[in-house]
Amino acid sequence: MPTIKHVFRHPHSHVFLQHHAPHIHAECQGQQAVYLIETGERISGNMPPNKEKLIQAWMVIHKDELFADWALAVKGEEPFRIEPLR
Repeated sequence: MPTIKHVFRHPHSHVFLQHHAPHIHAECQGQQAVYLIETGERISGNMPPNKEKLIQAWMVIHKDELFADWALAVKGEEPFRIEPLR
């Protein structure tokens, strides 16, 4: 799975692109969740509420980039890195 960015600049927070409906897999502090890119809705997994809000805010800011990376990933190409929240 291609990693596109450490969302929180923390070694255990990653975002991965996957197949099916455009979505991301987020991992932070041992918790994992899947979010739809279009809506930011969590469709599986668990995430601490404060981290989930940060992930969803990051997704809103980078929505176009996430969709562009999704398009690359489904073609088997390497996605671009996306800036973390600062």
